[in-house]
Amino acid sequence: MGIHKFFTSLNDLERIIRAPGRFKFEEHNVAAHSWKVSQYALFFATIEERAGETIDWKSLYEKTINHDFAEVFIGDIKTPVKHSSPELKEMIAKVEEGMMEKFIIREIPEEFQEVFFDRMKEGKDATIEGRLLEMADKLDQFYESFAELKRGNADKEFVAMYRIALKKLLALPLKASVTYFREVMLDDVINEDTIIDIKEITRAVLED
Repeated sequence: MGIHKFFTSLNDLERIIRAPGRFKFEEHNVAAHSWKVSQYALFFATIEERAGETIDWKSLYEKTINHDFAEVFIGDIKTPVKHSSPELKEMIAKVEEGMMEKFIIREIPEEFQEVFFDRMKEGKDATIEGRLLEMADKLDQFYESFAELKRGNADKEFVAMYRIALKKLLALPLKASVTYFREVMLDDVINEDTIIDIKEITRAVLED
């Protein structure tokens, strides 16, 4: 038992490909995803802070960096499957939680286990840091699907991913961040040259 096992397991995150089983112009792995999520959260936390919110930056970084570590055990499950029902999503979360708990007990030195239990717990909660994590996670799904549609990947799963991510981003209870995304970033998105008509897909979601 030792921290060595945890550190070597991080390499596995580089080999877990997101949205598996579909043709993609650009492959994305879980390790890169976690880093991007941290960057998105950093930016939107800055927006929220400037709007008057108090941000626990330590909590935010811990939530974003660690939020998908449990995929070391089960890999990345396709978004339509994972979100096909609340019951299935809850079952998957319980499996991840159980495997994470066993890993910490088995591999993490006892004097650090309490810290790891706290850092590795589900980060998407009612706190503003939890909501920022959820926004950042959805934003990466948004950008990954956008990149495929931009280059002409007509796979209907990426159209669905784009719509789902956009709807969830717009519905999040983060007023300053969502306003900035909708009024500034989304305008840049729909004005890019894309092979598939992103503007039409986006407008359909906004009008829904």
